[in-house]
Amino acid sequence: MAEGIAVKTEADLEEIGMQVRTAAKELLEKAHFDQGDIFVLGCSSSEITGHRIGTYSSEDVGRTVWESLADEVKKAGLFLAVQCCEHLNRSLIVERSCAKLHGLTIVNVVPRLKAGGSCSVAAYNGCEEPVAVESLEGKAALGMDIGDTLIGMHLRPVAVPVRTQTKTIGEANLVCARTRPKYVGGGRAAYDESIG
Repeated sequence: MAEGIAVKTEADLEEIGMQVRTAAKELLEKAHFDQGDIFVLGCSSSEITGHRIGTYSSEDVGRTVWESLADEVKKAGLFLAVQCCEHLNRSLIVERSCAKLHGLTIVNVVPRLKAGGSCSVAAYNGCEEPVAVESLEGKAALGMDIGDTLIGMHLRPVAVPVRTQTKTIGEANLVCARTRPKYVGGGRAAYDESIG
């Protein structure tokens, strides 16, 4: 895809979907998580199509990213939380069961293309029982940031970058992260590397 050119063909969307699935599988293989943990997605469809964040939202791209990632996350036994844009204060779309299990504060908003973003619209339309939550309260175990949307506030401490073979989704920069328990105890302590 050329920079600044809208995704125009089904082949473009298939390529984006494949990139998302490949990166997600690699992240899931490298991360330590438990069933029911939260996987957070931040995504700019504008950046994927080679435009500046927030200037060229694409419903098709958002839907492709969400469907591709939701499938992989569900297979892993995780909940997917999709971050809305800054116009909705980076609230997130999750399944109601996720909000209840993790004690998240539900807020009343329905994302739109220019107030929420294309991925959050896709999540809201694709979830079985979607709700918006104000924050994940630092409870996400891992996540993907497509297009520099800044998901760090949603991750547990301590976040660890995960280097994947996939460096971009379309034209957007891709950053993946997992989390690990804090190390405590200092120089005399021993640590269980299998949990983080």
